[in-house]
Amino acid sequence: MIDIVKEYRVALPAWIDDELAYVPAVVPGREDRMRLVHRLADRNWREGNGGPFAALVAERDTGRIVSVGVNVVLASGVSSAHAEVVALGLAQMATGGWDLGATGLPSHELVVNWRPCVQCYGATLWSGVRTLVVAGEGPELEEITTFDEGPLGADWAEQFEARGIEVVGDVLRDEALAVFRDYRKAVDEADGIVVYNARGGTA
Repeated sequence: MIDIVKEYRVALPAWIDDELAYVPAVVPGREDRMRLVHRLADRNWREGNGGPFAALVAERDTGRIVSVGVNVVLASGVSSAHAEVVALGLAQMATGGWDLGATGLPSHELVVNWRPCVQCYGATLWSGVRTLVVAGEGPELEEITTFDEGPLGADWAEQFEARGIEVVGDVLRDEALAVFRDYRKAVDEADGIVVYNARGGTA
């Protein structure tokens, strides 16, 4: 019989409990939700879990926080363990199914500190969320951090809208860029910070 690994585990880091200790269950304002995302993203890279990325899922109309996610690629050893994927997966576990837009559920929104990469774009499309809230879009993330976000089409937002997912942009954009710049400064000055990317066609 072939001996294969039959499961893998992706989990939030223990420090999340400290960051959420004084966060109310309901955060009504989108800017306040984004501030939480920025705080988690900034701590995440400093703790060595992965890149400077975080996300949360909330009930769109009430602001009740359903889940949070941070990038745990380095901590987990799983390349797909991006913040959006983690937040969406945990929200689906919390609500009891794969469709966050299922009948009987409140409308959910995903809040993330930049436009999703090509992987997280697909994960968001199929998650059932009804709104995507981003701090920003454009080349700045890749230029500052040197992360490769993948070949996402120029009509990415229109494709969400065509599938019934509202896109809300430029929510605390400058704060997102500040986190990315702090990360890049540390990359340039310190050993041991891994910027993980596809190989770009090289062996």
